[in-house]
Amino acid sequence: MSEQPFIRIGSPTRGGIIAIADHASNRVPEGMELGIPAELMDQHIALDIGTAGVAERLARKHGIAAQIAQVSRLVIDLHRNEGEDALVVTSSDGHTIPGNIGADIERRTALYHRPYHEAFAQMVAEAQPSLILAIHSFTPVMGSTGEERPWDVGLLHNQDDRAARIAIDLFAEMGLTVGDNEPYSGKQLNATMDRHAEANGIPYLTIEMRQDLIARRSQQAVWADRVALVADQTLAALSSA
Repeated sequence: MSEQPFIRIGSPTRGGIIAIADHASNRVPEGMELGIPAELMDQHIALDIGTAGVAERLARKHGIAAQIAQVSRLVIDLHRNEGEDALVVTSSDGHTIPGNIGADIERRTALYHRPYHEAFAQMVAEAQPSLILAIHSFTPVMGSTGEERPWDVGLLHNQDDRAARIAIDLFAEMGLTVGDNEPYSGKQLNATMDRHAEANGIPYLTIEMRQDLIARRSQQAVWADRVALVADQTLAALSSA
């Protein structure tokens, strides 16, 4: 049996704020070999650097219960929909992933992807949150092109941008450089929030932090404080609208 594909930290406050971190881990289940150099497992190819620490701090210090992934995106990408080609990649950032060639995708889906999303769906149903946070990080430079990414933080959104519009202004008021659907567009990649937030009419913030700003624990603490403040103020603004 494989270990659970997530950990849950904190107990949700009904009607409050909850968080999820899809790419927080570089763990590869015991007995599985991806066939890539070990150093790649500490890079963005394998996980969103810093997000586990931010999500944990949100839960432990700020009372924002969090579901945090415990399996690498190279094993299965929890921020994709079942059936998508990118669910289990055979190459990433120019690196071939030999262990994923011919992989039993249905088995990995049943072991990791499905339980992860079923558990979060249950968390949403029980908590009835007024706001969901999706915690991600991005590289300072686009690996394939060498293009620099100037943003400190980005807010992604698809159809529902109610919360994002508020949060963009709040982060900007902190003196940060803020991306609106940057460095990625939520209109192209928003699987987890499409499923658990937009489908349920729940406002959400998909927060992309630049990974060099949250690589250390001290930085993660600072950013967790910022995210919690913005989340609280966003929820207050939504409630009074």
